[in-house]
Amino acid sequence: MPDFTPTREDKFSFGLWTVGWQGVDVFGSAARPPLDPADAVHKLAELGAYGITFHDNDVFAFGAGAGEKEAALKPLREALAATGLAVPMITTNLFSHPVFRDGGFTNNDRDVRRFALRKVLDNLDLAAELGARTFVCWGGREGAESGAAKDIRAALDRYAEAVNVLTRYIVDSGYDLRIAIEPKPNEPRGDILLPTVGHALAFINELERSELVGLNPEVGHEEMAGLNYAHGLAQALWHGKLFHIDLNGQHGPRFDQDLRFGAGNARGAFWTVDIIESGGYDGPRHFDFKPPRTEDFDGVWASTAGCMRNYLILRGKVRAFRADPEVQQALTAARVPELSEPTLSPGETLESLRSDEFDPEAAAASGMAFEQLDQLALEHLYGVR
Repeated sequence: MPDFTPTREDKFSFGLWTVGWQGVDVFGSAARPPLDPADAVHKLAELGAYGITFHDNDVFAFGAGAGEKEAALKPLREALAATGLAVPMITTNLFSHPVFRDGGFTNNDRDVRRFALRKVLDNLDLAAELGARTFVCWGGREGAESGAAKDIRAALDRYAEAVNVLTRYIVDSGYDLRIAIEPKPNEPRGDILLPTVGHALAFINELERSELVGLNPEVGHEEMAGLNYAHGLAQALWHGKLFHIDLNGQHGPRFDQDLRFGAGNARGAFWTVDIIESGGYDGPRHFDFKPPRTEDFDGVWASTAGCMRNYLILRGKVRAFRADPEVQQALTAARVPELSEPTLSPGETLESLRSDEFDPEAAAASGMAFEQLDQLALEHLYGVR
C-alpha cells in the first residue's frame, strides 16, 4: 500500500485563514469558535505541513498598535520556533474592513489608497522579518459593480502606482521578497480588476520592476472564469512568473467554493499536479481552502489532512502515468514529442520552407490518437492501471 503521509519535503503550506475560518458566510454567522494562530501552527506541524501563511489581521486586530501587534505575534513566533514551520508567504487584508468597500489600491478615495499603502508597507517589514520570500496581493475589492462608478484606466494607473511603490520599497530596503498577484474574476466585487492569469501578465509587463512581480494563481479563481488552471500554470511558468500557487477544489463557474484540493474537478486536479511536478515550479504547494461550516474542529483537521493526502495520491498517479510504457507509445502516436521540435530547422530559410512538399489531404486523413491517450490518463486517475 503506498504511503501518503506528508513530510516537510513535500512543502505543503496552509493559510491561517483556511483552518481558522469560522464558517461565516452571507447567510450565516460563525459555526466554529476562533482558532488561536499558535495552536494552528502546532496542529499543522503535527499533520505534516511545511509552512504557514497569513494576512496581517489573521494574527492581530485591524488598527492594532505596535504593542498589541507584538503581543499577538509573540506566541506565533514561539510556535514557529518550536515546530520549525516556515513562513514562505505573507499577504495583507485590504478587503474585510468597511473602509475598503471600494478597494485599497484603486479606491476612488485618495486617502483610503494612501492608508492601504501604509498598511501593506508595514506588512512587508513583517514578511521580511519572518523570512517570507513571497508577498501576495489579492485585489478582491479592486473592481466595480457598475460602469460609471470606476474609471478603469485610471484604476489601472493607481494599481500600477501602488505595486511600483511596493517594489521600490523592497529594493530600497534590501528585502529578498517578490510580489505575486492573485487573479480572480468576481466575488466579492461584481467585476474584479486583473481577473485572470492573462490579464495579470499583461499588467505586470507595464510595471517599473516587472522582474519582482509574478503570479499566485488559484484553482477556484481560474475555474470560476471557465478557464483551465493547469494551462494557466503552464503559461505562468513559460513567462517565468509562477511565484506561488493556491490549491483548492472548485466545481466550474459558480461562487468561490474553496473545497479541499481534489474534491472538485478531479480531472483538472490530475493535470494540475502533473504540471506542478514536471514544469519546474519549486515553491510551496499552498492550500487555500475553507473547511465547510458543517464541520467541527475534527472535521477541519480531516479536511486539512485530506488536501495533502489527495495531492500525494494524485502525484503517485501522475508519476505512474508518465512512467507507463503504453502511455509513452500513445504520446508518440499522438505526436506530442514532435511539438517540442522547432517548426523551422536550425538555419533553414523561408525559401526552403516555401518550397517544401506537403500533402494536406493525406495529413488530414490521419487522426491524432488523442482519445486513446486521454483514456489512459483517465484509467490512471480512476485507479485501474
